Amino acid sequence: MVKIYGYKKCSTCQQALKFLSSQNIEFTELPIIDQPPTRAELKLMLKCLELSGGSLKNLFNTSGEQYRSLEISQKLKAGLSEAEALGLLASNGKLIKRPFVLAGQRGLVGFNPDIWKKWISGL
Repeated sequence: MVKIYGYKKCSTCQQALKFLSSQNIEFTELPIIDQPPTRAELKLMLKCLELSGGSLKNLFNTSGEQYRSLEISQKLKAGLSEAEALGLLASNGKLIKRPFVLAGQRGLVGFNPDIWKKWISGL
C-alpha cells in the first residue's frame, strides 16, 4: 500500500494525488502537518534518497518559512546530526519536503511525473 503525506493547500501535493489516482494506484493520504512521518519512516526515506544520490537536506522543505526561521541550512552546514535532524522533522511536518510518499521499503519526496512513473512501475 502507498502512503502519501501531504498538505491539502499544496498544489504539488494535489498534483501527486491526481497522478496516483490516474494511474489507479491505491493510497492512504495522511496530513503531514498534523501527523508527520515517524522517525522510522524518515530514516527509511533518507536511505532511499541516499541510494539515488540525495542527502539529509533533501528531506527538508527548503523553501518553507520554518526552514528559514529555524536557520536549518546553517545548522546542516554546522554539522546537525542525523538523529537531531530526524527529531526536528518528526516533530514538525512543516519542515518536511512534500509530498512524501512511501510504499514498502521504497520512497520519494517531491513530485516529478516522469520520476513517479518509473517509481510506480516497480510497485
